Amino acid sequence: MATEQAAENYTVEDLVALNPYNPDILNDLEKFVNEQVSSQTYNLDANLSLLRLYQFEPERMSIQIVARILIKALMAMPAPDFSLCLFLIPEHVQMEEQFKTLIVLSHYLETARFRQFWDEAAKNRQILEVVPGFEQAIQAYAIHLLSLTYQKVPRPVLAEAINIEGLALDKFLEYHAASSGWVIEKGGQSQVIVLPRNEFNHPELKKNTADTVPFDHVTRIFPALS
Repeated sequence: MATEQAAENYTVEDLVALNPYNPDILNDLEKFVNEQVSSQTYNLDANLSLLRLYQFEPERMSIQIVARILIKALMAMPAPDFSLCLFLIPEHVQMEEQFKTLIVLSHYLETARFRQFWDEAAKNRQILEVVPGFEQAIQAYAIHLLSLTYQKVPRPVLAEAINIEGLALDKFLEYHAASSGWVIEKGGQSQVIVLPRNEFNHPELKKNTADTVPFDHVTRIFPALS
């Protein structure tokens, strides 16, 4: 009895750390995915552990849970989480329509084709709207990419990237001018948004550091290497 009570006190993270290949924790991991969705939190390691367990017990795979994992991974961009998760999903599962849609959306995001992304997302709202915060996460990713490329962003470029226009965009700009250090300038017939300086949009700020491959990305798929 004492042992059972002690086990009940473990968090999902503890269970994954102790034995990520234990099939007895599969149901707990599925519940944890739904908790991540409802609480707008995220745990890649737990989700990867669940996908690995599905590989060993494919008959227990929940398509709904896998879809939610992939949507949460998309929301984590620019981190490579979507690719890490997709690597663990069988090809025949990836051929299901909703997963093909998510793969297309991922490609649009990776190549910064935001107009195509938002058009495709609008057509498949029923897949995406089950995960709260999706739109806001992608907007944050779009802003991140723009900040790596531009010192000054024309308003129409920003509007297309984050899929916001009109008065809603005015409020969005006001918010970031107050909280993120954006400066709004008048440029010709449209506004120009001056983004904060960083080592990418101002190369002179770049530090001379050696490029490194993040080994933790590999160990998340192959825990035995860690």
